[in-house]
Amino acid sequence: MSENNFDLIVIGSGPGGYVAAIRGAQLGLKTALVEKSKTLGGTCLNIGCIPSKALLHSSEVYYHTSHGIADHGITFSNLSLDLKKLMKKKEDTVAKLCGGVAHLMKTNKIKVFHGLGSLIGGTQVNVKEETGTELTLSGKNIIIATGSSPIELPFLKFDGETVVSSTEAIAFDKVPEKLVVVGAGAIGLELGLVWARLGAQVDVIEFLPSIVAAFDKDVSKTAERLFKKQGLNFHLSTKVTGLKHSGGKHILTAEKDGKTIEFEADKVLVSVGRKPHTDNLGLQSVAIETDEKSRIPVNDHYKTSAPGIYAIGDVIAGPMLAHKAEEEGIACVERIVGQAGHTNYDLIPNVIYTDPEIASVGLGETRAKEQGIDVKVGKFNFAGNGRAIATDATDGFAKIIACKKTDRILGAQVISKHASELIASIVGHMEYGGSAEDLARTIHAHPTVSEAIKEAALAVDGNALHSA
Repeated sequence: MSENNFDLIVIGSGPGGYVAAIRGAQLGLKTALVEKSKTLGGTCLNIGCIPSKALLHSSEVYYHTSHGIADHGITFSNLSLDLKKLMKKKEDTVAKLCGGVAHLMKTNKIKVFHGLGSLIGGTQVNVKEETGTELTLSGKNIIIATGSSPIELPFLKFDGETVVSSTEAIAFDKVPEKLVVVGAGAIGLELGLVWARLGAQVDVIEFLPSIVAAFDKDVSKTAERLFKKQGLNFHLSTKVTGLKHSGGKHILTAEKDGKTIEFEADKVLVSVGRKPHTDNLGLQSVAIETDEKSRIPVNDHYKTSAPGIYAIGDVIAGPMLAHKAEEEGIACVERIVGQAGHTNYDLIPNVIYTDPEIASVGLGETRAKEQGIDVKVGKFNFAGNGRAIATDATDGFAKIIACKKTDRILGAQVISKHASELIASIVGHMEYGGSAEDLARTIHAHPTVSEAIKEAALAVDGNALHSA
């Protein structure tokens, strides 16, 4: 096999792409990874999941230090914010993880090509490097894992300065006095809270009547109340109409109940979703047509309509989540070599990394009832959990939704500190078809906040031990 001929070529080095490459190498495939950026890791590691979580952590430290720390017998003076240093902490975190991915490529003997990859017919990939140099790679199999980018509103186009996406909102050089966030989903809430904690006035505009609309109403209402306490001003059932400039000021216009509302803004963060990266991929050269949402159709084995070409992650249907892409990458490669790779789409956890965090898996109470399923629900407030009381983590609750007839766990929703970690134990029980009783009888260490999950499972049959 010549130098530029491979068993597997992966286009895109995000969580789906680089994990697929590693799995391919583990299974004995000569593997190449093509990435248009100078660093590996894709959106997630470079300008998405990781930097935003670093900022969330730093801003939480700052906020909690300035709010209620005296209750712990800790006092100090002259608290100040060094935003440049805070940003460097974020950048160091990103650099460490991106470097880690590069190291994994070397240890797994994966050949990395930096340049814009595109299909040029058959199972060949053209790589155009930043210098303009082009080369052609040939592969028996190609996986498209090029991810997604923020959606731009036609009447509120990104300019990178006033109207920004999450890419710019993780890298402001100063705290904006007035930040308007369009969209009350995960990205809008997370970055809105970062800047509110650091001192910005933050207005969140949402077209729907509730925030985090994919969750049950009790979760949404609790989140709204708790985030308001941290400085977010919500404007629900409100439609953004445009942006105007008057007297040197930026004014965002919106409508609610037939009336026009105006918001002065230094920065406008548009966070209304993401779109697949399927442009400029050369799909036409292999007769692949995208759907109405620019996604690449695939079958259960992640095969596209073109022989030898597969697609995973944000470019295909399903939630645009890094862990979903990872599982698809592994399953896709295993299918390529004849193994029974599988992704359980019913059990993909969804997390919003605010404080408290919000996490879910499976069916919520509302969706289960809409599907005509007879359910029983157990709920436990963290205010009744000893570890939560001892660590100022009493906000929120855990909720387990089970089939009334079989007791099988159908889903769960948790709003609490550490919800992203707590949801994993529920996913584990659901993976083997476990019941609420199975979860309730699982021994949890004491004192831990995870005991609230056990209590919620007990509450499904009215047996919670620490509910008043």
